[in-house]
Amino acid sequence: MKTLQSITRLLFISLFFAICGFNAVNAQSAYVPPTLPTIPDKSFNIKDYGAINDIVTDNTKAIQDAINAAANAGGGKVIIPGGIYLCGPIQFANNLNLQLDAGAILMMLPINRYPGGTAEGRNFISGTNLHDIVLSGKGTIDGQGSPWWPFAKTKNTERPRMIAFRDCNRVLIEGVKLMNSPKFHITVGGKSTNVTVRDVIIRAPSSTDPVNPSHNTDACDVSASKVLIQRCDVSVGDDDFTCGGNTSDVLITDCTYGYGHGVSIGSPTRGGVKNLTVQNCTFINTECGIRIKSDRDRGGVLENITYRNLKMTNVGMPILIYAAYNAKDRQYRNLQKITPEIAESYPLAPITDTTPIYRNISFIDISATVEKGNRAGLIWGLPEAAVSNILFQNVNIDAENPFGIFFANDVKLVNCKITTSWGKNKLALTNAKVTIDGKEVK
Repeated sequence: MKTLQSITRLLFISLFFAICGFNAVNAQSAYVPPTLPTIPDKSFNIKDYGAINDIVTDNTKAIQDAINAAANAGGGKVIIPGGIYLCGPIQFANNLNLQLDAGAILMMLPINRYPGGTAEGRNFISGTNLHDIVLSGKGTIDGQGSPWWPFAKTKNTERPRMIAFRDCNRVLIEGVKLMNSPKFHITVGGKSTNVTVRDVIIRAPSSTDPVNPSHNTDACDVSASKVLIQRCDVSVGDDDFTCGGNTSDVLITDCTYGYGHGVSIGSPTRGGVKNLTVQNCTFINTECGIRIKSDRDRGGVLENITYRNLKMTNVGMPILIYAAYNAKDRQYRNLQKITPEIAESYPLAPITDTTPIYRNISFIDISATVEKGNRAGLIWGLPEAAVSNILFQNVNIDAENPFGIFFANDVKLVNCKITTSWGKNKLALTNAKVTIDGKEVK
């Protein structure tokens, strides 16, 4: 009887875990959505403070005066009505919703009129140590970034971020369209928490655009705790999403990604990243689908990361995980051409508190077609710190060149079909312990 009870109990536990989607490789805690801001029901129209709808007037003072009036009243909604409003750098405030109505275009002053120019690169919309802040509406923010982008590779120059919040709590960016930022479009960092970005469209030319390439125009850089990125439509000239260290409890869901470097983690990861899930997203012509990058001088522990139900079409590399982001030797920098022999020659180093540690990562229900001539993917750990505990389940990739797995332990492929010129599930391996459907790969 006791034996029967034990068997019944084990079957119940197994069924419970199956129903709940439990994964032994990536057993992260249940996701709790971020808390949304609360904004007082008061309105402040920028036209009441002197804002003028044209393509000449500098409305910085008028818009800042409206924000200050709202702040002095305990918070509220600052309304930007339909029309075009040129503006320079403005400071956000607590309990504030900057609302861009349909037809409203908030346009950054052109580079020759922007305060501080390339000497300072002052952020456009910014705030530090704030709470309950919202940017919303159906309007557009245009960064007029094209003249700024050539300065990306020029020393001693700076470029503005479009939206920059630091050490803030309860942040919501919703519904707006952001385009052509001089540098990053959205950055939220420091000790920020409860961050939501949803239904946002972000556009800038690809970094490989033959006519007008943009540079470092990251769409959404959020390093925080309790984060939701939902239903965003992104195509830019750098990371479509990225986060650095001190990031936890993140859900990225139902997003569409075009040009850009993909959904990234890193390169600075000191402080660690944990409990991050990317699900129900599509990638078309993206340089990478999934990218994790760091290096020995900037690493931390990355763990409990899940990628689920992703569809990728004509991407440069569907999955890229590596810890040699700043490798100086040219043979280590062309990630499409890294061979097991080249990877094995990478020099060993002592483990320190900035060694990148990658573990407990799952790839589930992913399909991808890869740009002609490229590889199916790459997982490349360090000789002193192998990537560990990796699950591929129901992953189907069509590519010309094989998936490379170097310096990695406990990599499991379950019901996968990675098809390349080498054949089905034929991998390029070195210093890797891999099983395919339970059988060890020699």
